Amino acid sequence: MNRRTALLGVLALTAGAALTGCSSSGEPELKIVGAYLPQPVSDMAAGFLVVQNRGDAGDRLTSVTSPLSDDVTIHETKDQKMRKVSSFEVPAGGELDLERGGNHIMFTKLKQKPQQGEKVSVELHFEKAGPITVDLPVKETTHNPKKQ
Repeated sequence: MNRRTALLGVLALTAGAALTGCSSSGEPELKIVGAYLPQPVSDMAAGFLVVQNRGDAGDRLTSVTSPLSDDVTIHETKDQKMRKVSSFEVPAGGELDLERGGNHIMFTKLKQKPQQGEKVSVELHFEKAGPITVDLPVKETTHNPKKQ
């Protein structure tokens, strides 16, 4: 009986270790929160959101596409100057914050001007996680959730 109990104990420990190995997948686990697009006043617009990564591997946002424009790029803002970049890092266990005055999604040559209350669909393209579709609610032109 003792040998059987010991064997069951070893099996239980081995199974627990195997399950623990499975739960840390080494993959990014991305979730998009706080997305919005201020109502545009010209043929350009900016989109803002937060990409949360609860996974134990980082990822990269490499591009954004949208039916709103054929010219959608990602921009960083440094020293009060905006410039196009090829990707943004989404760190493991961290987040990528695209916000007013900082990094953001830039839409130029809009096909139409969305109005407050509408939603603009975008597809975020990530290096590892693949594409994620998000609806950006159109808010008033001056909307800034950080200043409320």
